[in-house]
Amino acid sequence: MIELKSPAEIDRMHVTGRFVAEVLTEVGRLADVGVNLMDLEHHVRGMISDRGAVSCYWDYAPSFGKGPFRNVICLSVNDAVLHGLPHDYVLRDGDVLTADIAVGIDGWVADSARTVIVGTPAEEDQRIVRATEEALEAAIAVARPGNRLGDLSAAIYQVARSYGYPVNTEFGGHGIGRTMHEDPHVSNKGHAGRGMTLKPGLTLALEPWLARTTDKIVYDPDGWTIRSADGSRTAHSEHTVAITEDAPLVLTRRESENVAPVEHVSDAPAH
Repeated sequence: MIELKSPAEIDRMHVTGRFVAEVLTEVGRLADVGVNLMDLEHHVRGMISDRGAVSCYWDYAPSFGKGPFRNVICLSVNDAVLHGLPHDYVLRDGDVLTADIAVGIDGWVADSARTVIVGTPAEEDQRIVRATEEALEAAIAVARPGNRLGDLSAAIYQVARSYGYPVNTEFGGHGIGRTMHEDPHVSNKGHAGRGMTLKPGLTLALEPWLARTTDKIVYDPDGWTIRSADGSRTAHSEHTVAITEDAPLVLTRRESENVAPVEHVSDAPAH
């Protein structure tokens, strides 16, 4: 069942979204050469506790995971892209780090992810991060009443294809509100003009994620961390977005975020 939120309920989600944005800004600031992933995990635990928020990840136990998730943030490095289990790993120069977090405040949830490059960035890593950011902004741009769910998927896929990156469809975006995962599922690949009609009050977590040279994934022995099947590097960008009568409202926008352009049309192949 899809629940449309009232403007007042969206405002409450926006409160949560602003906090999620603060957390990801802080993680990006702290992520540096020599920093242990567990230090980031514990820092975020402190932020959540201080705010009186509730982690949506702690004790999360979906069918695809291995037991309950006992961390408050997903931290995925290099070829890892989703559900990265924080562990004893010290960041190195050039590492690609994806941080993904969802929390609830007063019963309303927001979810967001960003990928940052630690230390000296490689051009090909900057490129795939930029592709996910542009794909996300392209989807946000068409998140308007009267458009279709497939328009969001098609917008993401068009940007990925323009960069030459393959797209996995096993994991994608989703509805969000009172819980972290609600209907509908939002694939990162689809056809414009298809699917349900978007209506004001629909709140979605849109999350394009890409690997440079494969659309196949593998799981780590920890049962959570998802990696590109061929070891190629990855990136992931996500925002919680509300469809309103007017423009789409990004509930997790970071103050320092540089909004990526959406007119990219390059047909250059992926490196």
